Amino acid sequence: MADTRPDTDDFTSLFRAGLPLLDVRAPVEFAKGAFPHAVNIPLLNDEERAAVGTAYVQEGQQAAIALGHQLVNGGKKDARVAAWRDFAQNNPNGYLFCFRGGLRSQITQQWLAEAGIAYPRVRGGYKAMRHFLIDTLEDIVEKRDFVVISGHTGTGKTAVLNQLSRAVDLEGFANHHGSSFGRRIGGQPSQIDFENALAIRLLQLDAEDGPLFIEDESRLVGRCALPQALLEKMAAAKTVELQDTMENRISAVQKDYVTDLSAEYQAVYGDEGFALFADFLRQSLYRIRKRLGPQRYQDISAALDAALKVQGENSDPSLHRRWIGDLLTHYYDPMYAHQMKNKENGPSFKGDAAGVLAFCQKL
Repeated sequence: MADTRPDTDDFTSLFRAGLPLLDVRAPVEFAKGAFPHAVNIPLLNDEERAAVGTAYVQEGQQAAIALGHQLVNGGKKDARVAAWRDFAQNNPNGYLFCFRGGLRSQITQQWLAEAGIAYPRVRGGYKAMRHFLIDTLEDIVEKRDFVVISGHTGTGKTAVLNQLSRAVDLEGFANHHGSSFGRRIGGQPSQIDFENALAIRLLQLDAEDGPLFIEDESRLVGRCALPQALLEKMAAAKTVELQDTMENRISAVQKDYVTDLSAEYQAVYGDEGFALFADFLRQSLYRIRKRLGPQRYQDISAALDAALKVQGENSDPSLHRRWIGDLLTHYYDPMYAHQMKNKENGPSFKGDAAGVLAFCQKL
């Protein structure tokens, strides 16, 4: 590969362009925090990293380097170099990095060069990029205007948001629908991964003029916490309220949490999928039983069980409308009304999906 690109610390260009990143940190480090476009192909696995770290503390840098070369040599070294080479050849515009941009990335770069591939690294590594994103998020939140899209559960806020060009999809970054029933297959990212993805999106949008659109969320989207600065900005921001009929809202919730979700469970888990889906709905309802009260919880739970029985027997999801309607009326709608009372400003506009979309596109 005749790539002679220099090493870089131009983090803005890296993240705005979504350039491929080769992360050579250990898997345990990658799991704690990573970037959306990074692939983890470590120089040292977790056990090797721990051994080298111990040698560094007890015997110094040279002993640690010697142990690292002893642990990663022969066929093991060849396999790792081959994996890096494949990444570099498939991603000729990418960069490699380790935690601080030090020894591990330099050794990776050297071994690639010995294999005939010049591949640039990120100066400062993960630590410098992470600090950059933290500062970037705070700076952009402070200086930019936001418009918050609010509305009762089932009005289709995410669908409207995704039609806007300057949208920040918090639920997408958190891999969670943001409600008691919002867990999605695949689980949620780490808090750091969530913050990194959010900061990168804000950095990309900062190149565009106009307000940034964001869905109304509480402090937590599942277990991912919104940065405090963003929460405060959203509380004071202009709000538009999306409205729809109860019948349409029930249909929307039924599609998301019954029809589509049951199909997803069965696609992923096969014959066990429906049972796992049913268990998910029951557990989600159980978690909010105290807020519903004993009698209402029992009534909704019985309606849910009846709906699941019919759906499981003949694939008819229609009975789900009853418990969904009760849950919207007695749980989600009162909660939304309470949240709106705590807003600093009332909605600047109220309307259906077409009206809200047209209003926002003029801003």
